[in-house]
Amino acid sequence: AKLKSFAAKIIQLLKEWTETFPYDFQDEKSMKELKEIAHRITQCDEENGTVKKIISQMTQNLLMALSARSQYQEIREKFRQPATDKGTILKTKPQSTQKDILSVCCDPLILAQQLTYIELERVSNIYPEDLMQIVSHMDSLDNHKCRGDVTKTYNLEAYDNWFNCLSMLVATEICRVVKKKQRTRMVEFFIDVARECFNIGNFNSMMAII
Repeated sequence: AKLKSFAAKIIQLLKEWTETFPYDFQDEKSMKELKEIAHRITQCDEENGTVKKIISQMTQNLLMALSARSQYQEIREKFRQPATDKGTILKTKPQSTQKDILSVCCDPLILAQQLTYIELERVSNIYPEDLMQIVSHMDSLDNHKCRGDVTKTYNLEAYDNWFNCLSMLVATEICRVVKKKQRTRMVEFFIDVARECFNIGNFNSMMAII
């Protein structure tokens, strides 16, 4: 009875650990240790197999989380590659084919909603371990600047890059308009988008637009 009670506590610990800090188990050594512990725990409850099912589900969820984050990282690496000169591309394209954002989406509410979807997608990929990685590299004697190369903050970088990209998009869309009247209309449109972002609660996109 004591052994089963102890096993239940260990399972709870492993479950919370794998869900909150999945990157701790991305290398073969830590995954092997996890499997060895799981195997020993399952032996405590061989009769009804409940523990085995819980362990199996936990392992499956961990592998899925690691796989999803690995795919997300691969996509991010593609976007991190040096971009070609967009100015040259715009110049070579005929004026008629160059669409501004108003021709794609003229409703501020819809654009604000789409920006919010992107924000939520970026935020959903930020885990406590991303924040812990930064905290562990903080140097209190150097104005809290990060020391060395932080290797596990890809998702925070992606979120930060998205903020900068949105700011540049807004500036580009406004500055590329030649006529003053159209430019005023574009500025007013983005003000409306920022207001709709505020109403939704998407303050990050709102600040990027501002």
